[in-house]
Amino acid sequence: MKILIINSGSSSLKYQLFDLTSSAILTAGSVERIGEQARLRHRWQKRDGAKDEFVRDVVAPDHRAAFAIIAAALRETGVLDAVLRADAIGHRVVHGGERFRAPVRIDAAVVSAIRALIPLAPLHNPSNLLGIELCLELFPSVPQVAVFDTAFHQSMPAHAYHYAVPHELYVEHQVRRYGFHGTSHAYVAKRAAQHLNISLAALNLITLHLGNGASAAAIQKGHCIDTSMGMTPLEGLVMGTRCGDIDPALVFYIGRAMCMDPADVEDLLNTESGLKGLCGSNDMREVLNRLDAGDAQAQLAFDVYVYRIRKYIGAYTAVLGRVDAIVFTAGIGENAAAVRASACAGLEVLGVRLDASKNASMNGEITEIQADDSTVKLLAIRTNEELEIAEQTHALLTAAGL
Repeated sequence: MKILIINSGSSSLKYQLFDLTSSAILTAGSVERIGEQARLRHRWQKRDGAKDEFVRDVVAPDHRAAFAIIAAALRETGVLDAVLRADAIGHRVVHGGERFRAPVRIDAAVVSAIRALIPLAPLHNPSNLLGIELCLELFPSVPQVAVFDTAFHQSMPAHAYHYAVPHELYVEHQVRRYGFHGTSHAYVAKRAAQHLNISLAALNLITLHLGNGASAAAIQKGHCIDTSMGMTPLEGLVMGTRCGDIDPALVFYIGRAMCMDPADVEDLLNTESGLKGLCGSNDMREVLNRLDAGDAQAQLAFDVYVYRIRKYIGAYTAVLGRVDAIVFTAGIGENAAAVRASACAGLEVLGVRLDASKNASMNGEITEIQADDSTVKLLAIRTNEELEIAEQTHALLTAAGL
């Protein structure tokens, strides 16, 4: 089965065409900075099996123009027919609210429901929805599936997802913890189980998705029972530009002290905080380079970042009772050995012991980095959210007999 994956963001449009029969990626790419100085990155597999790629500056004032640019690139490189013959299309949708606990076949009612959820994800759901509507227009006869970032976390118990605020806010305005990065947490949890040759239903895991956005999840017997992001992706771990956990009263204090309205404070906490707020850069690679050069602000940013991770590992160990493995994934989790080492430092009392030499290099898709006497497995796993969306799309349609 060939499945086209569409990830339509607020200023980007990403695509991948999977052949699940051979586990091959036939084509993939993205148009970034839509509405500005846009850039197309396009990769494809040629007839002889070799892979090729090009990068071009393009004019893409909106998502419809971006689709046209991608179609032209597909036609130019001889893979448009393969895309047009896709058996299904899977869409990433950030917020599914409480309604969507699993992938769902897209129809008019689902489109309306995603539109109704826009107030919960005003920066993401509109662009996700636009990608869906354009694909429904371009591929009217192809089955299309929505896969939600929030769905994996819908197994959380009520005591984990409720906030201690007036209950009417939950009933009338859906105020609760939802969690995000669900496709990544689900993917690496399954891969960890396969690697360890243990049923996911028998495993307790702490998964750490550490990219520019970052979140932790406590996974008990295959089900998420807690996660660090909340009603929005702002809560939890320190991130590239997001503050993570703070005293809620800071919002009011910052507004008064800096004469800022709520929208400006929200922007400050989302785009000017985190690593960037602490040291001026949201790129962990730059933070590490500056740290090595003795930069005090970079050291502070790093220390705050890993300290928050350690706190969540400790908290989720208490929540789970027993931890079989801790999984590091996403750009920082997969590539920053110093972050993994510091996040595990001092956790020996919990059975966490990292091997410095194993941690220094990641080989392949999965690397074990624990010491021989560690009672907790430590894994670095390369995430693949697009493949997870493709697999969930395939599973849904297969179960439906399509």
